[in-house]
Amino acid sequence: MPATPTPGFRRVSEVKVFGFWVFSIGRAELVDPNGDPFERFIIHHPGAVTIIAVDPNHRVTLVRQYRAAVDRMVLEAPAGTRDVDGEAVEDTARRELAEEAGLEAASMELLMDTFNTPGISDQHTSIFLATGLSPCAARPSGVEEGFMTIETIALDDVEALVADGTLVDETTVLGLLLARARLARTGPRGGQRAP
Repeated sequence: MPATPTPGFRRVSEVKVFGFWVFSIGRAELVDPNGDPFERFIIHHPGAVTIIAVDPNHRVTLVRQYRAAVDRMVLEAPAGTRDVDGEAVEDTARRELAEEAGLEAASMELLMDTFNTPGISDQHTSIFLATGLSPCAARPSGVEEGFMTIETIALDDVEALVADGTLVDETTVLGLLLARARLARTGPRGGQRAP
């Protein structure tokens, strides 16, 4: 994501204190607008993708998988970390959609880039709308994906599913609302809504 000016704040230095796989934690030395120094720990993340896969009847393919950090099964959009060097963000989205949901998309449209938790991490997620869907071989990777299930929901049910606690993943909820608004304005690019 492009940087925006930070009036009066200045990063002086940063030291890596921990690294694992594609993640790292840095200790940053900063100066505030009054010239006073302060320190922050920052989790560095290469970025991620979330894919809202919508069929012509406005049904969305989601996956339910175990998330160790919250120790529960989470219903969410297909998603993944940008962990392949040099891979274009849309290619990452297409790969994750195929791996997790067994789907290919005729159209993959970027809805937005968002920071997930900017108070502690530089992770940003690119949220895509996938339409013109067709099945392909799913290629789950990792322990959690081996036990993942695929489910569908109606795009019109988002608010009710948030209210009853079914949907708790923020990029999934954001993506579903953006996809619904986008499709309401112009309709799908990859196919017409079925009667």
